[in-house]
Amino acid sequence: MADFPPLESFGQRIMVLGPTNAGKSTFTVALAEKLNVPAIHLDRYRHLPNTHYVERPDAEFFALHDEAITWPGWVMDGSYSKVMKQRIARATGIIVLDETLFTRTLRYIRRTLFPASRVGALDGNKDHLTLEMFRWLWKTRNKSEDTRRMAAATGLPTIFTRNAAETNALYDAWGLTRP
Repeated sequence: MADFPPLESFGQRIMVLGPTNAGKSTFTVALAEKLNVPAIHLDRYRHLPNTHYVERPDAEFFALHDEAITWPGWVMDGSYSKVMKQRIARATGIIVLDETLFTRTLRYIRRTLFPASRVGALDGNKDHLTLEMFRWLWKTRNKSEDTRRMAAATGLPTIFTRNAAETNALYDAWGLTRP
């Protein structure tokens, strides 16, 4: 298993990136609780509550995002490339979580067919299986390498995990408690 740098080297404004269903929201909450900073799930900023992922107008989403990144501390999950540049400018560290397409697809099916309270979920949203999501999972199956390259190019402290075993090792190394 990998040796991880100390959590202290990542500062108080940490981006958590990775593909859909890689475990970003759960990790974000655990890390934010450890650091005693807000956990911010960008899906909740981008999409309206009580909908099935209806997007907010860009201006409203950008304003919510840009306000949140000014806070002294946060752990923020989600990519959203249109607002990535200003988030990187404020971030003090980046963590990229990954998981196999098979596992991410199983997580999507499980959370849809057997709904439970899920961190990062939209208020009032009930997930349901859609062809659009299966297409998205397939389309983004090889994007992690691009995300890792982008994160490394920022010069910020970074960690990359490739699967649940490595992500679990990071939870353990940093003494994080799963929500």
